[in-house]
Amino acid sequence: MSTVPAQLPVQQISLYRRVTDHVMTGAAVLTVVLVLAPLVAIFGYLVYRGVGSIDWAFLTQTPKPVGESGGGMANAIVGSMFILGIASVIGVPFGVGAGIYLAEFGRNRFGSAIRFTADVLNGVPSVVIGIVAYSIVVLKQGHFSAFAGGAALAIMMVPTISRTTEEMLLLVPQALREAAYGLGVPRWRTTLSITLRTATSGVITGIMLAFARVAGETAPLLFTALGNTYWSLRYDQPIAALPLQIYVYANSPYDDWHRQAWAGSFVLILLIVTAVAAVRYVVRRGTFGAA
Repeated sequence: MSTVPAQLPVQQISLYRRVTDHVMTGAAVLTVVLVLAPLVAIFGYLVYRGVGSIDWAFLTQTPKPVGESGGGMANAIVGSMFILGIASVIGVPFGVGAGIYLAEFGRNRFGSAIRFTADVLNGVPSVVIGIVAYSIVVLKQGHFSAFAGGAALAIMMVPTISRTTEEMLLLVPQALREAAYGLGVPRWRTTLSITLRTATSGVITGIMLAFARVAGETAPLLFTALGNTYWSLRYDQPIAALPLQIYVYANSPYDDWHRQAWAGSFVLILLIVTAVAAVRYVVRRGTFGAA
């Protein structure tokens, strides 16, 4: 004869706990709205003011002299990409290398000193980085240059990339390393081929965060790249950049330049968003780090 177990009485959730749950959920949603609202408002206003000022001349021509309407920021768009390319070539290897050292070999005083230095550099104002780059690059060269601008931005990229890389590598299970050691794989090969490969997605995300941070910086470029109203793709000469051109146009008394400043701001944001979105898409598809 089978017996059916008696069902336990369901305890009602108290009114106080239900009210508290709804209040805290509402507070969490409200904080999300408060964070997103300024971002949406700024981006929406930027689209409103900038998208109507973009035309073919803006994307293909150089700036016109004072008093002439029209022209564009084609040289500044290309110059920004050129400077960011130099910054990435310098900053990414140093940042990733420092992050690998901190995660795999940096459990000592020297590693602690590197972490402290990276944290301090993350909080240093960009204008100070520009002055430092001016002292160690521009004064040595004797002139402003695209290389000096890239070096200044690279200095800003390194601490962010190194700390992010360290955190991503520390998330890789220790069992993967031990399995490789058990197969006789050297430690350096394990770090590069297994640990770093496993954390590739997070490392690339950190690189793009650093890239997005420096892409709109103006102060370091004022002391290093200086700016240029003509086409120039020489690393040892002054070069135009979108942040510099926007700064000059925004401070001018001319309405046409103000219009182009809004257009340049929109293009700059669009380039950053496109670059970050493209890299994240490739990472999610598994192109990077595929065995």
